[in-house]
Amino acid sequence: MTTVESARLLLPLGITLLAPFAIIAAKGDDNRREGVSFVAAALTFISVLCMVPAVIAGTVYEFTLFTILPGITVRFAVDGLGIIFALIASFLWGLATSYNVGYMRSLNEHAQTRYYFCFGVAIFGAVGVAFSANVFTLYLFYEIITVFTYPLVAHHQDEEGFAGAKKYLVYLMGTSKLFLLPAMVLTYVLCGTLDMNLSNIMQGMFPPEVVANNPNMVRITYVLYIAGLAKAALFPFHNWLPSAMVAPTPVSALLHAVAVVKAGVFSVSRIILSGFGVETMNTLWLGVPTAYLAAFTIVAASLVALTKDDLKARLAYSTVSQLSYVIIGVALLTPSAVQGGLLHIPHHAFSKITLFFGAGAIYVATHGIRKISQMNGLGRRMPWTFGAFAVASLSMIGMPPVCGFVSKWFLINGTMEAHQVVLLVALLLSTILNAGYFVPIFFRAFFLAPKPEAHIEQYSEAPKVMVVPLVITGSISLLLGIFPGIFHVFIKTFGQF
Repeated sequence: MTTVESARLLLPLGITLLAPFAIIAAKGDDNRREGVSFVAAALTFISVLCMVPAVIAGTVYEFTLFTILPGITVRFAVDGLGIIFALIASFLWGLATSYNVGYMRSLNEHAQTRYYFCFGVAIFGAVGVAFSANVFTLYLFYEIITVFTYPLVAHHQDEEGFAGAKKYLVYLMGTSKLFLLPAMVLTYVLCGTLDMNLSNIMQGMFPPEVVANNPNMVRITYVLYIAGLAKAALFPFHNWLPSAMVAPTPVSALLHAVAVVKAGVFSVSRIILSGFGVETMNTLWLGVPTAYLAAFTIVAASLVALTKDDLKARLAYSTVSQLSYVIIGVALLTPSAVQGGLLHIPHHAFSKITLFFGAGAIYVATHGIRKISQMNGLGRRMPWTFGAFAVASLSMIGMPPVCGFVSKWFLINGTMEAHQVVLLVALLLSTILNAGYFVPIFFRAFFLAPKPEAHIEQYSEAPKVMVVPLVITGSISLLLGIFPGIFHVFIKTFGQF
């Protein structure tokens, strides 16, 4: 492949880099500013979509932007895994922009230009993470996401907002500096390069002689990576995520479905598969302990979610739990488990953004209702919102024919392939717990009589620019369950799966 052909992968990066500055230039004109976001999202999605046929055929686009030191470059590549994340981020950016218009204008929020600017830079960071060909480039864009989502978390600029944003920054920047940066240095010392092995996930980037001669150093490096990628929200580095719920609901959707947590589980998946590789993971027995940690996170976070009456808090702990489905699948390293884990990246994205869009629509339409206990009968006044919410909830539970069922099917098969009964029980238990904290929400909304003092007759659906995106994402959750091959085709490009 020629350099010119490979440089096509720079187009989505270029669009997402320039878009935030175009948003700043449109300051003072709300329609132009929001129009820039719509156009940039569409162009980014189309530019990523244009690479799909070649990637499905097995092509890996690669381009080195510049070299800093021998073995340390800013280098990009697009393969099956990277394009999944890039497609999700660019497609959902457009829908999130529509939702932002309704939410921000309805509540007359302040600093909207700054808000859209930071939102755009976060998408740039997400696309950069998706296209990173080495650990150094991944680290750069991982940090860009952290820095530019901080103002979004602190958007309300009150005591609660600053406290949540401070915890967000301390957790994510602290772990990346204490653990991820040393892991990168150790990788360079052991391997002489930071380039991941995108063509052979069986071997990874660590030479066999390094694994044989320095097994403990390789193990330490792996532990540092897992601890340093706190965006994946594994226990005990999960508490930043519920605290970040002080942000506006569209930001919560960005954190939980599009950029931040997806960058975390994507990075963990990339490090395990293209960094360490299946053989090294199995040789040093790194996968099973990671899967057990993920299983603990799944069950523990689900139990906490059961106790939350605040809708966003319940969804936050649900996210902590659901992210570990990806990790448990990738860490098990069996064909079915890896497929289930990687499929859960897009499946969770569309379902979870529907849930957060629904939470925001409820908040706007009812002028502030956030407690689940106050939602009796609301589904009768907001059928589209709660209907989409119910579909996405069934996906999180793992009910057919919604897409979450497909992920769990592969994951459960993966635990049996690995002969891991404990992990199988954890997945089945989590399904019961998921039902325990999701079903009461839409059951209340549709089937319980409203309290007379609630006066729900005064409420109706949120603005269409909010409701239409959540209906679309909810419908896509259903579509991906009926046609799971839409994203599965990219996973097949790895060959072994």
